Amino acid sequence: MAEQTHVLFVEDDDVIREATQLALERDGFEVTAMPDGLSGLEAFRADQPDIALLDVMVPGLDGVSLCRRIRDESTVPVIMLSARADSIDVVLGLEAGADDYVTKPFDGAVLVARIRAVLRRFGHASGPGSASSGSEDGADADGGVLHFGDLEIDTVGMEVRKDGATVGLTPTEMRLLLEFSSAPGTVLSRDKLLERVWDYGWGGDTRVVDVHVQRLRTKVGQDRIETVRGFGYKLKA
Repeated sequence: MAEQTHVLFVEDDDVIREATQLALERDGFEVTAMPDGLSGLEAFRADQPDIALLDVMVPGLDGVSLCRRIRDESTVPVIMLSARADSIDVVLGLEAGADDYVTKPFDGAVLVARIRAVLRRFGHASGPGSASSGSEDGADADGGVLHFGDLEIDTVGMEVRKDGATVGLTPTEMRLLLEFSSAPGTVLSRDKLLERVWDYGWGGDTRVVDVHVQRLRTKVGQDRIETVRGFGYKLKA
């Protein structure tokens, strides 16, 4: 029997927490449900879950702060749960290191689909075409290593180095960089990146892309990824 995926779910509303836990367990997940951020952090450290679902507004340690604490210690995927799609909480959660978000109230089937989409991304961090990229225009390839100036991307070992120093990327950031490096100089739209990196077969919130690009820029160089206004982003070769 395949090992169950372990979900950490932090939600202070008793009804939502219990109903969601039951729904996830019916879909085959193992769930640890906690009512506040501090107990959620303790459970994360003790259980090492496969994915964390964090409500933004939980007592003790809010979801955004909890996400930061988790990200300081792990690259485990994190999905934030927010009651308002237009809230600044969404951006704050993504900036804290979350990989995606779901707006409350949510349909159980939608939540399960988003969880599985995130897990697929993390299970296949190499991304489409990355390991076989070969030589690209403006990039030198050497045994699966792409060179863009001072930036090296090892598409086999899944490592990134800048000026010889290892750059720590989350799996989502790695997939995003691999998409750019597979077509240097080519503009990739936000919708295309949502489809390829976030596995969205439908229109999603482009803020997810924008925040992750900004996070990636701080790690690989602000000038390495260029914004093409009205179209999207491209990697400078």
